[in-house]
Amino acid sequence: MFQSSRRQFLRTSLLASAGLAVQLSGGLSLLDGLPAHAAAKAPGKPETTSVDLGFIALTDAAPLIIAKEKGFFAKMGMTGVELKKQTSWAVTRDNLELGGGRGGIDGAHILSPMPYLLTTGAISKSRQPVPMYIVARLNTQGQAISASKEFLPAKLKVRSANLGAVIDKKNGTGDKFKGAVTFPGGTHDLWMRYWLAANGIDPNKKTDLVVIPPPQMVANMQSGTMDIFCVGEPWGERLVNKKLGYTVLQTGEIWKQHPEKAFSLRADWVKKNPNATIRLIMAVQQAQQWADNPANTQELAQILSQDKYVKASVADLLPRLQGEVDYGDGRRVKNSPFKMFFFKNNASFPYKSHDAWFVTEDIRWGYLPKSTNINALVNKVNRSDLWRTAAKANGISAIPAGDSRGVEVFFDGVKFDPSNPTAYLNSLKIKALR
Repeated sequence: MFQSSRRQFLRTSLLASAGLAVQLSGGLSLLDGLPAHAAAKAPGKPETTSVDLGFIALTDAAPLIIAKEKGFFAKMGMTGVELKKQTSWAVTRDNLELGGGRGGIDGAHILSPMPYLLTTGAISKSRQPVPMYIVARLNTQGQAISASKEFLPAKLKVRSANLGAVIDKKNGTGDKFKGAVTFPGGTHDLWMRYWLAANGIDPNKKTDLVVIPPPQMVANMQSGTMDIFCVGEPWGERLVNKKLGYTVLQTGEIWKQHPEKAFSLRADWVKKNPNATIRLIMAVQQAQQWADNPANTQELAQILSQDKYVKASVADLLPRLQGEVDYGDGRRVKNSPFKMFFFKNNASFPYKSHDAWFVTEDIRWGYLPKSTNINALVNKVNRSDLWRTAAKANGISAIPAGDSRGVEVFFDGVKFDPSNPTAYLNSLKIKALR
């Protein structure tokens, strides 16, 4: 698999052309922006240097965008990576089902539950399985639930004893309380449902949850077609900046350091291109460390602001990337512990225990049957082994030894033990099993 002559050539070339080494927070020694010897330690010649990857206009697409813009893909030999902007998660799903060979895409910045829903065939148009692999987590936290300015007097927060009364009042008008999420069974759907249920609201009975693509959330709030929404940044910030509503909560308040988006590839593409896969993961890991470096945050916001990427102002992108949160209801926070992380605190590592929670919640709400073998499905889709291989080649020392982060605790005190997801599921009062 490894080619020693190529390795020596790349090592020599890299050292000859390198400038001053720079230490990043992740502890990697960088030469000209590339971890020392990383290209040399990458697997043998990539089977292909090209792949089409999808992304949505969201801040958490940054690792793929930075890997492209700052040359990390190219430096790892993946010179033909093309980033293709998708208009919605449904379009991402459709293009992954097509695959690159049929005009679609072979990988994507994606909601972490979606590769599981695709692999089971639960969401594919053909209803046939589309086997997927998760090869990295792209970020933790950095999402928000936002409400219309109509509900400013209610001062909704993560713990809202008055939420039931607010919803009942709206429903009493004949216009059902409407919440927007980005994809059925996706992360934003699950954050919204968890928050509602933890505050005693059955989302299937008391609310009308609708699907809206992320970039369209603010416009739909402005037109009065929804009361509340859950989405990634910068759309929560834009809502506040336009004075159309306020941030009820940052999703890290629901579950601190929660996993969010994933880097996922079609399983058949990975099997056909194992060397290229490791190089892609290496480049993404490098980009994540670059994006987490505070010295790069201003440039990161400027890159993301381009029309071809997020198409949002730096004023909408920068504050929350820096951890500065204006909730829009009088609350202001600096250095928020719930800001988005790309690499810090093992944000990039795809813990299987986290995916077990996503699968369990999709069972909870009827997106997957209760007969689903959670562990078998997670082990089939989650390729933490590939992440570790890439991390070792990148010289990353802080590599999790196991696939579980342990018992997770949510804001309402509920605990999820990944070794016993059934007990968690049975403990929940509000659910919709099938």
